[in-house]
Amino acid sequence: MSDRFDVIVLGVGAMGASACYQLARRGASVLGLDQFDIPNNIGTSHGQSRAFRMCYYEHPDYVPLLRRSLELWHELEQVTERKLLHMTGGIWFGPADCELIAGSRNAALTHDLPHEWIEHDDLAKRYPQFTVPDDHVGFYEPQAALMLPEKIISACAEHATKRGAVLRPNEPVMRWHADSKSVTIQTTQGKYEADHLVVCAGPWSGRILGEIGVELPVTRQIAIWVQPPEPELFALGTLPIWAIDRPAGGMYYGFPILDDTPGFKLAVHCAGVPTDPETIDRVAQPNETKELREMLGRFIPGADGPLLEASVCMYINTPDAHFVVDHHPEHANVTMATGFSGHGFKFASVIGEALADLALDGRTELPIGFLRVQRFGD
Repeated sequence: MSDRFDVIVLGVGAMGASACYQLARRGASVLGLDQFDIPNNIGTSHGQSRAFRMCYYEHPDYVPLLRRSLELWHELEQVTERKLLHMTGGIWFGPADCELIAGSRNAALTHDLPHEWIEHDDLAKRYPQFTVPDDHVGFYEPQAALMLPEKIISACAEHATKRGAVLRPNEPVMRWHADSKSVTIQTTQGKYEADHLVVCAGPWSGRILGEIGVELPVTRQIAIWVQPPEPELFALGTLPIWAIDRPAGGMYYGFPILDDTPGFKLAVHCAGVPTDPETIDRVAQPNETKELREMLGRFIPGADGPLLEASVCMYINTPDAHFVVDHHPEHANVTMATGFSGHGFKFASVIGEALADLALDGRTELPIGFLRVQRFGD
């Protein structure tokens, strides 16, 4: 094996695996390095399910990226001959003026996306599994989907290697150095050189990237799985993915039950407790699952069954909760993708494409200008 590559990718989670695949399919020589297994349950890309939403309440500028991302997900399914996402549709509940509902509607109207507004009186007829307050309405989008993260990462990694990429799991990076001609990487097992470096290190991005002009705090997040008394009411094919406005900020969300997952999954999307990826407690405590159990009793009482499993993962956050996809401010031959803040997985296919563009061509036609790191210095 040569120790010299066109591109080295640090971190082979969702973004890194996609970048390796996109680079390899263009004929680049690629080395992907990860300090853990590929995939793994240590970082941010595990838990059996992720949500794809097209009517993006966070900002309508994401919608063109989402359109391309969905195209690429379907293309990956065809290439790999695997089912990687289920087009379940999505139902969102909340007051008409809350961020979840108003923002989703704004994105839908801005980009002429299919959607349906459901008044409160019709919600119980359409979705009897939910009990929502009188001031809540429903917003349905047919292009929402349930994604399978571990299967997606495995598919990207496998087909990257089929196209010549070298992936090395369980090989931590000790340090890297970039100059105008090349990048050198020192790991626990060897030294490698490349023309370009792509950093997709998830919660470890702050440590790997160094000073880039923006803080990247890491927070601890909890998800749980429960066993509904009547699981057929919450099964895939009966229930779409769903989200409920959280008055204190963010939202509660969850997924229909899959055959190979432990029950009915739900979680809360908001900034969690600050943590360090090196010392994080990976065992969810009873007080940490309390809010989700209480939400379940209020809004989805028919699913309020025994707790089967609780999981701990991490967000890596930016001050404005939007991503950073850009060249490193000090190194033109280093590209970074970070700050995905708990809503990035659905974009992994298009982010991989953008990273391949930036690494090989120095630029991309994809509309990622609003994700440049320089916005924090403006």
